[in-house]
Amino acid sequence: MSDTRARLHPSQLAALPAHVERPRYRREQLRHGIVHLGLGAFARAHLAVVTEQAIQTWNDLRWGLVGVSMRHSDTRDALAPQDGLYTLALCDAAPDGMTRRRLRVIGCVREWLVAPEDRQSVVERIADSNTCIVSLTITEKGYSAQGDGSAADLIVRGLALRRARGRAGLALLSLDNLPGNGRRLRELVLQRAVRDDAALAPWIEAQCSFPNSMVDRIVPKTTSADIEAVAETLGLHDAWPVVAEPFFDWVVEDRFVAGRPAWDPAVVRFVADAAPWEQVKLRLVNGAHSQIAYLGAMALWPTVDAAIARPELAAHIEALLRDEMEPTLPALAGWDREAYRAALMQRWRNPALAHRCQQIAIDGSQKIPQRWIAPLAQRLAAGEPIERLAFGVAAWYHYLRGYDESGASYTIDDPLAAALRALRPRRSDSVTTLDEVRAFVRFDTVFGPVAGHPALADAVARHLAALRDLGVSAALAAWPH
Repeated sequence: MSDTRARLHPSQLAALPAHVERPRYRREQLRHGIVHLGLGAFARAHLAVVTEQAIQTWNDLRWGLVGVSMRHSDTRDALAPQDGLYTLALCDAAPDGMTRRRLRVIGCVREWLVAPEDRQSVVERIADSNTCIVSLTITEKGYSAQGDGSAADLIVRGLALRRARGRAGLALLSLDNLPGNGRRLRELVLQRAVRDDAALAPWIEAQCSFPNSMVDRIVPKTTSADIEAVAETLGLHDAWPVVAEPFFDWVVEDRFVAGRPAWDPAVVRFVADAAPWEQVKLRLVNGAHSQIAYLGAMALWPTVDAAIARPELAAHIEALLRDEMEPTLPALAGWDREAYRAALMQRWRNPALAHRCQQIAIDGSQKIPQRWIAPLAQRLAAGEPIERLAFGVAAWYHYLRGYDESGASYTIDDPLAAALRALRPRRSDSVTTLDEVRAFVRFDTVFGPVAGHPALADAVARHLAALRDLGVSAALAAWPH
């Protein structure tokens, strides 16, 4: 049934409840200082929020965002009638266990483009003299795309146009969960530039910067229940709000050749080298998140909070962090590992987010190399135990069978799904679990420096046998803690 409430719109801002934050600057005067490729839920709950605050605090109207959808028009179609306004709902549980939501209407996104519909408009925005930053959240698999309309194609064409018009370079800022994400983006852009115009690559190297960054905020997929809850509080219909946890973290190298918004240094950590913080995020937050997702999806624990509420899984994840992940990380001044771990466990217990395990489980072949392989390689080289990490690999392989413990099937959403299926032999008396696992862990695309390692294969095979024979819960409970 359609919502009969009035639509969220600039003309309705004054009617919002007093406790709802809203833009208090002249939106019509905003210039577009940032072009963001892949402006989905995460960027709307992260980059756009700190940029909104900077605009509001300093009335600095240079930093409006142009949002670019890389594949579909759904976000543009939902928010265009709202003149780009949308609601951020920060959700957690009140002391009585009820969900509480703190709402803020975000106004800094002034234009939406859909790359497949109009690539040239995206190129023009990158080349525009107002644009100082091109930022990206295109997910891990976006960094392997090189075709027309890819992020690399749009960026290089935009930079070529800037150069042709005699304009200076800009900062290219990755917000994706990749180690050395700025470095990876630089390699991607220069590779494309050399292919298209050999003279362009030296100009990019001299004129542009590629700061590395680490981002952290849990942003689950918005549901119809979220939309209704936001509408009830606003008294207006927002077609596509975004939901997030209150926690926010961003570590970024302060290398912006054309300037940047006055992001609050109490919220954003500016550093000379983001690499150690990237490792913390990828291994502790994302690495454990993937294990929770595969185990939860298999065991019919549909959301992260439901999964981590299981004592057997919570004990395993805490031991994974403490015993196998944290020892692989560098020392960081002022970083309290125990406090960070406790806060992380608490974040996952937030029932207000209902972050679905199946959502986190997608694209495993792209995520696992960034999250598990380096700590596995470190520990194997040092002769240290890998049991908890190997259990995660076994959980992923178990998940890839495509049906859960109730027998219900699901789609494996992964760009290498066909290749992963091809690794699974037909079960027969002559094929042992160890034979299966040996074939699997030889898959160099995922396992890289640990591909085919016999100690990894042995550990994964043992844990896979336990998952198959006992099920997720019993396999976890049987483990000595």
